[in-house]
Amino acid sequence: MKIPRDVSGTHLANVLCRRWQYAEVHQVGSHIMLETSEPTHQRIAIPEHDPVRLGTLFSIPRAVAQHKGVTRDAIIGSL
Repeated sequence: MKIPRDVSGTHLANVLCRRWQYAEVHQVGSHIMLETSEPTHQRIAIPEHDPVRLGTLFSIPRAVAQHKGVTRDAIIGSL
């Protein structure tokens, strides 16, 4: 699946919170810290940039998909 290139960090954080059981813990500078305990504990930092760089858009869905046990395309499809 093709990654959209116009995704903001705020939108990415909102999607992860609504659909993938993440919760916003706090914000440090321009990075939003998200945390989940499903299936185990994971903490991830999302840069609050508009748009998020392409390399970051590859790595964040990959890390989430690996942790949740789904494909990267499932994460990207929910954006």
